[in-house]
Amino acid sequence: MKQTMKLSVSLKATKLKNVAGAFKGQSDPFAVVTLLGNQRDSKPQIIGKTEVIKNTLDPDWITTFTIDYELGEPANLLVKIFDENSKGDNVPMGSAIFDVGRVLGSKGSTKAKKMKDDKGTLFVRVEKAKGCGTFKLKMSGVGLKNLDGFFNKSDPFYEFAKKDLGLRGTEWNVVCRSSYIKNDLDPNWDVQNVDLGILCGGNLDEPLVLRVYDHEGEGTHELMGQIETSVNGLIAAKDSGESMSLMKEGDAPGSIVVHTACVSDGEDEDDVPTHTKSNVLLKPYTPPLPQPVPVGKPTFTDYIRGGCEINLNVAIDFTGSNGDPRKPGTLHYFHPDGQLNDYEKAIKSIGTILAKYDSDEKFPVMGFGAKYDGIVRHHFQCGGEEEVDGVDGILDAYRQTFASGLVMSGPTVITEVVQVAASRALRSQGEAMADGKQKYTVLLILTDGAVADVQATARCIDAIDAAPLSIVIVGIGSADFSGMQFLDDNSGDIDIAQFVEFNKHKSNPHSLSSATLDEIPNQLEKYFVRHNIMPNPPVQLEEDEIDVAPEEEEFDLNIDFGAEGDPIGISGGNGVFVPSY
Repeated sequence: MKQTMKLSVSLKATKLKNVAGAFKGQSDPFAVVTLLGNQRDSKPQIIGKTEVIKNTLDPDWITTFTIDYELGEPANLLVKIFDENSKGDNVPMGSAIFDVGRVLGSKGSTKAKKMKDDKGTLFVRVEKAKGCGTFKLKMSGVGLKNLDGFFNKSDPFYEFAKKDLGLRGTEWNVVCRSSYIKNDLDPNWDVQNVDLGILCGGNLDEPLVLRVYDHEGEGTHELMGQIETSVNGLIAAKDSGESMSLMKEGDAPGSIVVHTACVSDGEDEDDVPTHTKSNVLLKPYTPPLPQPVPVGKPTFTDYIRGGCEINLNVAIDFTGSNGDPRKPGTLHYFHPDGQLNDYEKAIKSIGTILAKYDSDEKFPVMGFGAKYDGIVRHHFQCGGEEEVDGVDGILDAYRQTFASGLVMSGPTVITEVVQVAASRALRSQGEAMADGKQKYTVLLILTDGAVADVQATARCIDAIDAAPLSIVIVGIGSADFSGMQFLDDNSGDIDIAQFVEFNKHKSNPHSLSSATLDEIPNQLEKYFVRHNIMPNPPVQLEEDEIDVAPEEEEFDLNIDFGAEGDPIGISGGNGVFVPSY
């Protein structure tokens, strides 16, 4: 069954180029996120807009975006940064495109790109969207110390920050912000309904820092005091009726009283999260609320964020039924104009997706069904190396095999390559576990016909189903593949095999990769849970460890804004992005 993952996307940027103009201070940046189309008939979709952060060239935005992602389906996000202009003519500051799958598969599920013309660096992080209900909170300040001189009073607002694995490594990130109240040292802030997934990841004892600031119009807000607490700490303060003393440099510059603090499941209309509606940042855009996300067993995303890698093994059919590779029209024919044959198309479509989840991108390539020295081999190495580099290396090893002295033969037997892949998968996971890591393997079998002995093949697959392995079989050509479908439908108590007929997806490589890979997330989850192996903690990265991609040409797409400053449409270009693999 195809698995849709709900992912949360967060953004930050560093060293942006100031476009505010002379004597106007620094820019007030915000970002707009657009999901690009991947086919000619698909349209780009604006996901949403972050809040505006005043007077900074290093914004770390609070707003996150929830997207649906399926392994095998291309998902490319265009992030465009603007300097907010009070007259509505927002000034572009730079942009970059991020492949969601490549971000998810990167160390720490974080990627960075330099923007063209030295406009700064943009960081994107993805993680599992958390659906944990909401926290209804109402607070007031009592006797806050005035920071605005004798004739004025401070304009207090508060923020909550939590300690997490941020885009600069372990850091305190702001996750909630109130509106400010003018000229009031006893402010009574409005009720907020805050998403618990964003506030504390669903952990009610997660440490939070509550900071109270004096609002300044130019964005250089002054700290009035702070205190460390938690959701449960706020609930306890409300239940006890006792105020919480703020601290600043050893002094107590006022206190906080909690009037309402309760957790709900978020299903009531009044429980819609409202924490982004702060007047501290000018008219932040509130994206549509995501659907509730189930909380429970670990997911594919949890394992990937914990550093689990996916190893790809490829096995290719060299039986005589494929035809003479020197003759046009046969399945292994190499076109002189560089056009890919169907074997090559399948390798590129599926391999490109899975390569994103393997840090070293080294893959073993095997063949079966050919004779060497008069003996039929049901397993042999393709290419000169045991492991090749990247998807191009797989294609090169495949092509080199025809110059290795083989004679295409038969019958079609895949049991040996299945057993070899299972042995590698067990060894790789064992070595990874010894090093505190995790690895899972996918065996991609490309064949032009049904196996010679379906029952023996089914027994072989049943015998190795304890291995950390998924088997994807792609049928090339127009043969009768009913036997292969039988393997998919009857793969024992534990389903590890998937069959896809190439011709049904021949005109759409995205459809092929989606159909072949849609069961892998569930199979990976079930293997680890079945063996009581929980995800490792998310990989921690310092900023200098994050892979920064070089700058690219900017994508031709303009964002149109309405009278209230929200993105309302797209113009320019066609919104379709075709990645260059």
